Amino acid sequence: MTEIGDVLVAGRVYSDLVFTGVHAPAPGAEVFADGFAISPGGAANRAVAAARLGASTTLLTEFGDDPIGTVVEGMLRREPHLDLSGSTHRSDYQNPISISITDGPDRAFVTYLLPGTQPEPAAACRVRTAHVSVMDALPPWAAMLREEGTVLVGGVGWDPTRTWPDEHVDRFSQVDVLILNEVEALGYSRAPDCHAALRVLASVVSVVVITLGPGGAIATDGHHTLHVPALPVIAVDPTGAGDTFTAAFMAATAWNWPLIERLRLASVSATCSVRARGGARSAPTPSDIFDVLRLSDLDEDWAFVHQWAASTRSTRSHQHKENRTS
Repeated sequence: MTEIGDVLVAGRVYSDLVFTGVHAPAPGAEVFADGFAISPGGAANRAVAAARLGASTTLLTEFGDDPIGTVVEGMLRREPHLDLSGSTHRSDYQNPISISITDGPDRAFVTYLLPGTQPEPAAACRVRTAHVSVMDALPPWAAMLREEGTVLVGGVGWDPTRTWPDEHVDRFSQVDVLILNEVEALGYSRAPDCHAALRVLASVVSVVVITLGPGGAIATDGHHTLHVPALPVIAVDPTGAGDTFTAAFMAATAWNWPLIERLRLASVSATCSVRARGGARSAPTPSDIFDVLRLSDLDEDWAFVHQWAASTRSTRSHQHKENRTS
């Protein structure tokens, strides 16, 4: 029997060059950052975040042979629980490069990319959750996976025109879970506030999640509306926080957690990710989550996630000791 994986992510992997503690310079000016990092970005943000939580994760992407892209690919291949066997290489391709300039709370990007191709999952692939973009037509492989029981988690990405076209909304019904930020939710729903947007979108999608930045996240399964606050933290770089939220939500969905616990894991994972530079490279492990929850003044509602983090952290520590002595 084919092994069933937890999470499937398909899309471009970016080479992110991250400069922190700095504003974008005015034309002709030079500014100095207080930190720098190279990190996998794009689809890798979600894939690495899910894998670091312990979810068996498949990343489908195309790699080139450019120097920085090769470094990024090497970083991904060292990630436990991350399967790259379905990804492809092309010698005349360069992985997209993004320069991220951030002052902590916000950031700006400069990106260069070439046209690429997207590998498809093998016919025998079986996975519990898969991420797709509803800004494009649903690929045939995603529809096939959904028919076989895969939970499709949809994202919309950024609409630079801010027109929030109806053709995107028409695709919302093709996924099982829709995750948007506040701006996207208000734009696509044409609603006056996020709770109203949640109700509008829930008429189309089974589960809707709206991230609210410092306000946490709200969600509904059509029956209950839930809210989870964001944990206070000093932000170093918000790059990839939304992707980390989505990845954690997908992992917890694959593990069949209750909706409220999926929200809590996603929220604390995103909180952890903003404490360091880069998207994928700042994705938290269960140990990171355990430490943040231990130091936060939280009520017993967080006991489920806290106990999961403690147990998973302890198991991994034990396995690491066994590997060193074997």
